[in-house]
Amino acid sequence: MKAKKSLGQHFLKSKRAVAKIISAAQLTPDDVVLEIGPGKGALTKALLESGARVIAIEKDSDMIEVLEQMFAHEIKSGRLTLIHEDILTWNPNLEAGSWKLVANIPYYITGEIIRRFLSEVAQPERMVLLVQKEVATRIVARDAKESILSLSVKAYGTPKLVMTVPARDFSPAPKVDSAIISITDISHDRLPSDNEEKFFTIIKQAFSQKRKQLAGTIPPLVSKEMLIEFLTQQKLPVTARPEELSFEDWMKLIA
Repeated sequence: MKAKKSLGQHFLKSKRAVAKIISAAQLTPDDVVLEIGPGKGALTKALLESGARVIAIEKDSDMIEVLEQMFAHEIKSGRLTLIHEDILTWNPNLEAGSWKLVANIPYYITGEIIRRFLSEVAQPERMVLLVQKEVATRIVARDAKESILSLSVKAYGTPKLVMTVPARDFSPAPKVDSAIISITDISHDRLPSDNEEKFFTIIKQAFSQKRKQLAGTIPPLVSKEMLIEFLTQQKLPVTARPEELSFEDWMKLIA
């Protein structure tokens, strides 16, 4: 089955990477796992072998036919639910904290998937995703520089880089390497609902001109006097740029 470029399909063929994903997901036979874009079923097979019940969402009708034949027994027994839908419009209807999201997701919808499922009322207990390496390093702020993406993830959970996966481990090989990330401790408690809108409004304003100093970007959302006082108290330079503030710093600023 040939991959479809329009759907961003790159089929994972590395058994080592699949094993790392399963290990990071910490699956038990009681788990319900949502898989996005199962493709040829390499990860699906490993998820089922862990004993978990799998809900797999596949947009490609050709792949649906392949998967129905490959996992006929698991579908019949109820251990695998295969759904022909677009993940961006599908309603999961799952209980908060009762499921895990584990997937090799298309690069072009990575941000949308992460934002959607972290901000869902019924959040997953854990997310383990195979994404573009550059995106993974930005999420964990490996260079100690925060971004809208890294702060948006940290507002709901704790990201960790699990493993780099070279382009050659996919068919067809993408132009860049990938990486496995896990997001744990997922909760709405990190960012109380009364602060959520304020938090995202301020960081979007700040990062809209990320090379500029905060004192020149976020007033009047935060007064210049209050900002300078805050930076001084936190022992941060008054010339600080948005990438220099941690999630904890931002939370203190909007408190």
